[in-house]
Amino acid sequence: ATGSAAMRGDPLLVGGDQPVTVSAVSRRCGLAAGRSYSGGGAYPGVSLTCPLPGVPKAVFAAAESRERFETRVTVLENGLRVASQNKFGQFCTVGVLVNSGSRHEAKYLSGISHFLEKLAFCSTAQFGSKDEILLTLEKHGGICDCQASRDTIMYAVSADARGLDTVVNLLADVTLQPRLSDEEIEMTRMAIRFELEDLNMRPDPEPLLTEMIHAAAFRDNTVGLNRFCPVENTDKIDRDVLHSYLSSYFTPDRMVLAGVGIEHEHLVECARKYLLGVEPVWGSGQGRAVDRSVAQYTGGIIKVEKDMSDVSLGPTPIPELTHIMIGLESCSFLEDDFIPFAVLNMMMGGGGSFSAGGPGKGMFTRLYLNVLNRHHWMYNATSYHHSYEDTGLLCIHASADPKQVREMVEIITREFILMAGAVGEVELERAKTQLKSMLMMNLESRPVIFEDVGRQVLATNTRKLPHELCDLISQVKPSDIKRVVTKMLHKKPAVAALGDLTDLPTYEHIQAALSSKDGRLPRLYRLFR
Repeated sequence: ATGSAAMRGDPLLVGGDQPVTVSAVSRRCGLAAGRSYSGGGAYPGVSLTCPLPGVPKAVFAAAESRERFETRVTVLENGLRVASQNKFGQFCTVGVLVNSGSRHEAKYLSGISHFLEKLAFCSTAQFGSKDEILLTLEKHGGICDCQASRDTIMYAVSADARGLDTVVNLLADVTLQPRLSDEEIEMTRMAIRFELEDLNMRPDPEPLLTEMIHAAAFRDNTVGLNRFCPVENTDKIDRDVLHSYLSSYFTPDRMVLAGVGIEHEHLVECARKYLLGVEPVWGSGQGRAVDRSVAQYTGGIIKVEKDMSDVSLGPTPIPELTHIMIGLESCSFLEDDFIPFAVLNMMMGGGGSFSAGGPGKGMFTRLYLNVLNRHHWMYNATSYHHSYEDTGLLCIHASADPKQVREMVEIITREFILMAGAVGEVELERAKTQLKSMLMMNLESRPVIFEDVGRQVLATNTRKLPHELCDLISQVKPSDIKRVVTKMLHKKPAVAALGDLTDLPTYEHIQAALSSKDGRLPRLYRLFR
């Protein structure tokens, strides 16, 4: 009834008050309120691209000044860097990043970083147990985590921003005052043994292959050193060994306190309060000299013969597969060529043969179009790019039935050679757009922003903002891709192979294929088939 009254222009009763006509509403709200939407006769001849006459001009919200979102860095008197990034929200992510990892263990027992990762957020000088720490964080809705990589150890807490003082106090205690009790060390030994056992039993061998390809590419040096603690070292690592390592590498000048979602001045104030002039539990005496070795790329092959037939039993077992990873040295993340390599990695893309999705999932990347779409027997073909402060590694992981290993290796070597060929304008633009969208999507997450801020400031003392990185990505040309690939193909390959390796080509043959024009392996002539 109301609708029909409006159509006729009859009075409307609004909330039981005086009758209001549609024409009165039109006069009060402007032309748009009384416009007929069905015929379009109210504005004859006005294009949809032009503003309607008589309608007030829209006022849009303006973006806040860019300075408000720049990363701010302050260096304290003891060399500790404090970095913060503003972000709207009630919660913050704060943590300590240390320039220390498995690459620095050449003079020590291998596996110390793995131990420190497992021992993080255990009892400290102020907190009697891990439970006490978790209860303290719970009061501020907080969670904690520690991750150790080849070049960084990261202690992080996400909590309500109002509990910043408590969080920084806790982080300072965890990094500089851990108790490392005998009981905690014994529990850590058990956890590491279990993890190593689990690593060898997993259906997905990717973590194992990543270790192997690094060991092959940088044999016995820096990033080629094992990230996981070898079984034989679990009983050798004790409190004294850990203190010896910590005294060398856990020094303020090798640390960054990073925070996202908090005021910079407040973070600096907390850092001065809890991280300035603090005596660490291992004493302030100078430890051994810090290992400043530069990564030496050696190339080579690491093979592990392993029966993969029973890796996944059950009603639908994973078929027996042989896994190959072939890599070549790229560049460090500090070099200008890092961006072209990142675009190249995105252009190669790839994934598993059962992955579903459209262009956003990389179905138009080269490893899908040229490999997985053409060779149904290939189970996986994925490109990876690992980058560090002094080197990098671009590699392709592929898996297939053991009987087709030789053919699989040739397909991958051909893809490496084709990288140096013509790069289509469409595929390059798609790769650049994908890289930018992935970058921006990841940086929606507060913990990812925190890690980005911490790692960049730890390596360079500054941070490149997302719009700067997007500008650099946009500038990549086909000639840049060709240049970096040509340079990369002059290096010796690194090869990691896992599974039934009966038909695996020799390292020399793989090297010859990557030096040839078409990427083909040398032909094998056998007298008896």
